[in-house]
Amino acid sequence: MQTERVLNAMKHVDIYTDGACRGNPGRGGWGAILVFRGVEKELSGGEPMTTNNRMELSAAIEALAALHEPCEVTLTSDSKYLVDAVTKGWAEAWRAKGWKKADKSPALNPDLWEKLLNLLKKHQVTFVWVKGHDGHPYNERCDKLATAFADSFEA
Repeated sequence: MQTERVLNAMKHVDIYTDGACRGNPGRGGWGAILVFRGVEKELSGGEPMTTNNRMELSAAIEALAALHEPCEVTLTSDSKYLVDAVTKGWAEAWRAKGWKKADKSPALNPDLWEKLLNLLKKHQVTFVWVKGHDGHPYNERCDKLATAFADSFEA
């Protein structure tokens, strides 16, 4: 039985993400680092005109989408918007109400929230919030990836 449980266990992946924006809205980038069994994979991307929150969400979406099979994930981010909306159930509630918030105003970024919520059905994700720009090595690296991509667009 012990061997069977080990064979059926999901792989554990640590994911670190960050988003950046030069102006808000403005040139944006996102960065992610996936760590599996000590091997790191860096991902980054961005858009020439976007918002910081869209880049924070995009980092999480792209990192989770890069996983080839269902995984157990610890996703670490400095975005309270991302972490709180998932862990406090806000995003699910917005979707259930037709992308309206509790005060009936429209929820922002429903296209990205929809993608993220669908990915969260595939993986077992635990979200961890860290303070940004506070010396967390992976958060700092993700910030560098995100800002470099944002800076790659012409001002």
